[in-house]
Amino acid sequence: MKKIIMICLLLSFTMQAQIISERSRAALKDEILANRFNKLLPELMDENGIDMWVIISREYNEDPVMRTMLPATWLNARRRTILVFYRDKKLGAIEKLAVARYDVGKNIKSAWNKEVQPDQWQALVNIIKKRNPEKIGINTSSYFNIADGLVKTDYDAFKEALPLEFEQKLVSAEHLAIAWIETRTEKEMELYNTLVQITHDIIDEAFSASVIEPGKTTTDDVVWWLRQKVTDLGVSTWFHPTIDAQRNEEELNSHISSFSKGEDSKVIFPGDLLHCDFGITYLGLNTDCQQHAYVPQQGETEVPAYLVEAFKKGNRVQDIFTGNFAAGQTGNAILLASLKEAKNEGLRPSIYTHPLGTYGHSAGTTLGMWDAQEGVPVNGDYPLHVNTVYAIELNTTVFIEQWNRDIRIMLEEAGFYGTEGFRYVNKRQEAIKLVK
Repeated sequence: MKKIIMICLLLSFTMQAQIISERSRAALKDEILANRFNKLLPELMDENGIDMWVIISREYNEDPVMRTMLPATWLNARRRTILVFYRDKKLGAIEKLAVARYDVGKNIKSAWNKEVQPDQWQALVNIIKKRNPEKIGINTSSYFNIADGLVKTDYDAFKEALPLEFEQKLVSAEHLAIAWIETRTEKEMELYNTLVQITHDIIDEAFSASVIEPGKTTTDDVVWWLRQKVTDLGVSTWFHPTIDAQRNEEELNSHISSFSKGEDSKVIFPGDLLHCDFGITYLGLNTDCQQHAYVPQQGETEVPAYLVEAFKKGNRVQDIFTGNFAAGQTGNAILLASLKEAKNEGLRPSIYTHPLGTYGHSAGTTLGMWDAQEGVPVNGDYPLHVNTVYAIELNTTVFIEQWNRDIRIMLEEAGFYGTEGFRYVNKRQEAIKLVK
């Protein structure tokens, strides 16, 4: 017992050591944001052919893109906040302006003197007239929710104030908004490694004897332990975790039922194959992770061989899937090729991978959904880009002869696709954990 306590204390100490103070977090977040504004944003605007990007929000009703642009000390927009980014390619410069009463942190300077021009909309029009952009990008999108942040009230007011010659220059900034949300910088990827490590460490502790007492602890007990743990550590979770158990005397729920209805709380017993779905939010990024653990029966000191072999099939589906990643390929093309290849090997896969980053279910390439294994219209047709992160989420169904029934190996890990191809952000699970 002392050894178990020491291990758990070490895990907690390691996790806490990776989490910095609020003041340090703020400085780091603003440093990252400055880098994104000054280096990444000009490249993205050039690539998408938009020389002016106008983002409009009111307090507590922020555009999802604007939320990722606010400095660390701004928890919300203020009054009506209007951001204007103007890319002057001739001068090789980018202007970052706020049609607001305040500077938006150190990166975006206020460009509105209300005492000189009382009308905020006219102040915006004056900025546009002076720069005479070729295209004015606004955040409207029929299919990508995160790129559709301009509300109707602000859209109508903007159009009413805008002279016809400039109204004709309005275009959807859909692809620019997606690119801003999905593209990760080198500094962010350094942080991502820490985020995933913290996530893995929390799961390791959750799947240990310090949390689970077979015959007494329920799956809901572990769920709420996870919620409390992230709160105690000073981070947060972007979705309510789940813990479920598969066992030899219970039939496997259908794929559709499991996802749409979830699982009831169960008492955890020896012989259970446990599964978690858990992620954290920290420093403006998110993780999403699914792993498995086995509760040993009396006399068992390792995971049964038949479960070891079943788990390998889950890893194999991951390898097939990520092996098909290629820049420019659509999510649907990668999905269908991977499913076909896996089925040809006798596997029974399901793939439902999503972009991951500043949001958990983020913007970018959609690679299947649990209820759309034939492909996803529009969102699945969006091509894969480099320097992007995905929750490599999938499962495979495996028949276990010893149980005379199917089980489902469900896996999810953060993966990065860059110029050198695919890699996991911080490894993946390659063996079922043993609750001990």
